[in-house]
Amino acid sequence: ADGKINMTAPAPRTAQDKPDLSGIWNPTNTKYLNNLAADFKPGELPILPWADAVTKERSTEAHGAEESDANCLPPGIPKINAAPNPIKIVQEPKLIVVLYETFNLFRQFFMDGRELRKDPNPSWLGYSIAKWDGDTLVVDTVGLNGKTWLDKVGHPTTEATHVTERYRRIDFGHLESVVTIDDATAYTKPWTVTEHFEFFPNTELIENICENEKDIRHMPGK
Repeated sequence: ADGKINMTAPAPRTAQDKPDLSGIWNPTNTKYLNNLAADFKPGELPILPWADAVTKERSTEAHGAEESDANCLPPGIPKINAAPNPIKIVQEPKLIVVLYETFNLFRQFFMDGRELRKDPNPSWLGYSIAKWDGDTLVVDTVGLNGKTWLDKVGHPTTEATHVTERYRRIDFGHLESVVTIDDATAYTKPWTVTEHFEFFPNTELIENICENEKDIRHMPGK
């Protein structure tokens, strides 16, 4: 009535009576970009000794130039979701596409009943299938190439990393993603964090190309 969007209004639904996740979303903060395990107390993260040692080594300035996105390469999953750039969700009954302003990348969530591939071709953003669990969209991603970090402090991924994201549109203006990392080669058990996004009305993604990169040559370790 006053011309302002009510961000706490009920979440819209599709013709199939599923939550409509469509639109432009932006992470509420960059805490998980810097450290996906930020909510864990020292010693709580179920990380194997070799992975812990790698993380501590990477967290020094001398290794910043090894980060994939510092080299104009994809940040990987789930790191790209925490980047301070919006995403656009395009939702169809059997396919959901996520467009990223970050490097103009995209993901596809196949919802046609197919199974996860047993031996997918390793890639930067993996291979994803999805299904509805009530009003929660459950996305399973495998086939990651192990060349990306989970965050800027350097928690590692491997080709065995399995990422599960549970998306829930809390209300019109707020989206929640519960992310579980399952990788027995780097962590002793699966671990979970919860990320939040805000709806961005009346805007669109802009072109964001990583080109003419001049920073990395000045970074320590190069």
